[in-house]
Amino acid sequence: MTAAPKTIYLKDYTPTPYAIQHVEMTVKLDAQDTRITTKLSVAPRSNHPSPLVLDGEGLALHGVAIDGKPLFESAYSCKDNKLTIHNPPNAAFSLEISQGCNPSANTALSGLYVSNGIFCTQMEAEGFRRFAFFYDRPDVMATYRVRLEAASELPVLLANGNPVESGKISGSNRHFAVWDDPHPKPTYLFALVGGDLASIHDNFTTSEGRKVALGIYVEKGKENACAWAMESLKASMAWDERRFGRAYDLDVFNIVAVSDFNFGAMENKGLNIFNDKYILARPEIATDSDYLNIERIIAHEYFHNWTGDRITCRDWFQLCLKEGLTVFRDQEFTGDMRSHSVKRIEDVKSLRIRQFPEDQGPLSHPVRPSSYMEINNFYTATVYDKGAELCRMLQTLIGKDTFRKAMDLYFARHDGEAATIEDFLACMADASGRDLSHFARWYQQAGTPIVEVEESHDGKSDTFQIKLTQKTPPTPGQPTKLPQHLPLAYALLDDVGRNVKNGLIELRQESEAFTFDGLPRRPHLSLNRGFSAPIELKENVSTEELLFRMGHDSDSFNRWDAAQKLGMKLKPEKQARIRRIPRERHAAACAMPSSRCLP
Repeated sequence: MTAAPKTIYLKDYTPTPYAIQHVEMTVKLDAQDTRITTKLSVAPRSNHPSPLVLDGEGLALHGVAIDGKPLFESAYSCKDNKLTIHNPPNAAFSLEISQGCNPSANTALSGLYVSNGIFCTQMEAEGFRRFAFFYDRPDVMATYRVRLEAASELPVLLANGNPVESGKISGSNRHFAVWDDPHPKPTYLFALVGGDLASIHDNFTTSEGRKVALGIYVEKGKENACAWAMESLKASMAWDERRFGRAYDLDVFNIVAVSDFNFGAMENKGLNIFNDKYILARPEIATDSDYLNIERIIAHEYFHNWTGDRITCRDWFQLCLKEGLTVFRDQEFTGDMRSHSVKRIEDVKSLRIRQFPEDQGPLSHPVRPSSYMEINNFYTATVYDKGAELCRMLQTLIGKDTFRKAMDLYFARHDGEAATIEDFLACMADASGRDLSHFARWYQQAGTPIVEVEESHDGKSDTFQIKLTQKTPPTPGQPTKLPQHLPLAYALLDDVGRNVKNGLIELRQESEAFTFDGLPRRPHLSLNRGFSAPIELKENVSTEELLFRMGHDSDSFNRWDAAQKLGMKLKPEKQARIRRIPRERHAAACAMPSSRCLP
C-alpha cells in the first residue's frame, strides 16, 4: 500500500543537523545505467551529531565510504527512500557515495532523464533525490565540481558553472567535460545536459568588465530560430545591471532548449533549460505575442540568477520570495522595454482571470502557505502573480529609489544564503525606516480584499471626503480576516481632467475616512491608479462618470478599467444597437478625435 501523504508545516522548520559545503561529482552517462559518484564535504552543526539521513528515490546504491574507507553494511541502511549513516564522525568528514539511476525509465521527467537521445535534468522541486542521495531541500547550499563522461554520440556535455577542462578518455570512444560552479546552490538548481545538439553563440561584457560567453543549444535543425532569444538574453543582462545593479557572475551563460521538458523553463545556475517553444522564433512561425513571451520568459529565468540562485529560499514555504519577486522584476523589464501601461493592463487582466478566482475558491491559500502535502501544488497564480503584486505594493509604499536601496541591502545581506520573507521585509523596513509589520499580513492571509467607496462633497466648507471600507471574505481555514495595509494611489480631477490633488492613501483599518480641503467644486475621483493594490473596488459610478474617466483620466490603467466597467454596465439592447451601427459610420466616428467608440 502507498503511504498517506505527510503534511509539512512551516512552524516545524529546523535546519539540517549537518551542512554539506562542497560536492565533487562524476557522472557516467548511460541511457539504462548512469553511474554517479558523489564526494560530499560534510560538517556537523552541533557537538552532538545525530544520524545523517539523506533523500534518495529509485536509486541503486553501490557503496558508501567515509574519509576514503568503505563502510560495512551495518554502518548504514537504505530504505523508505532514505540513506541513513548511523554513526557519522562528530567532526568534518568526507562522505563518498556510489549510486546509479535509469534515465530512460524516468517518464516523470523529474531528475535525470533521456528523451530523443538527449540527457537532461529537472530538479525543482524535489528531483535531485532521483539522481543522487543528498539533502534534497533548498536550505542546504554547496559548491559543485562536476565531471561528465559520455560516449562520442553525445558530443555536448554541459553543467552549472564554468568549463574547466575537456577531452577524450584514452582507450575508449568516450570523452569528458569538467565544470566548476564557485557559487553555493541548493540541489534544485543543479543541472546537466548531454546530447548531439546544435548551437549559436555570442558574448556580453558586463559592467564589471567580465566577458561572458553566451550559448543557446537546441535540437539540430532548429538553430536558425534562436536569434531573438539571444537578443532577449543580452537585453535582460543589460537591464538588470541598469535597474538593480546586478552584473552576471560566471564566465559562461548557457541555455538549452528541448522539446520534452515539463516546466516552461528552469533557472539552473548558469545553465537554464527551456521547453523550446519559449526559445524558437522566426517571423514565418511566430506571432508578435510569441516574440514578447520569449523575451519575458528569458528575462524571468535570467533574473533568477540573483533572486533565486545567489539568494534562494530557505524552504518551499518561501517560494514567493524567488518567484513573486522575479515575476515583479520581469514585469518591470517588459514595461521598460515596451510599454508600462500596456504591460500593467495585461498583468491585471491575468490577475483577475487567474488569481482572483483562485483566491475565492476551495484551493485558496496565502502567498506564503503555512502547510503543504505536495509542494508542486503550490506553483500557483497566488504565489507567482499575487506575490509579484506584493513587491509592487512595497515599491509603491516606500518609493522606487528606496526600493532599489532596499534591494541592494537584500543582496548585500543575504548573498549566498537561503532567505525568508522576514529577511526580505526587514531589508525593506531598514532601508525605508518604515514599520512593515502590518504589511506582512499580505503574506499570511488568503483572499482578495473588497474595498467599498463612498464619496461626499461639502460646498460650504470646500471639502471632499472619501470613506473607504475594506473586507476580505472568509477562505478555507481562515474564516476571520484582519484589515490589510492597502496603498491606494489617487488623483482628484477637475472637469477637464487636470489633477487638482494626487498622492497615496494608505488604508490600514477596516474603515477610514480621508478629507481633502480647498475644493469648492466636486472633483472626479480616480482611485487605485495603476492598480496600486490587488483589490476589488466597489464604487457606485454613473455611466457619465465612466465616460468622463475614459476620456479624461490621466491614468492609463483607470481609463482602460472605466471602459471595461462601462461595457459591463451597458444594457444588452444598447450593446445590440451599437453592433448595428453601419461599418462606414463606425469607422468614421472612430476617426474623430472626440469620439468614444466601443470595439
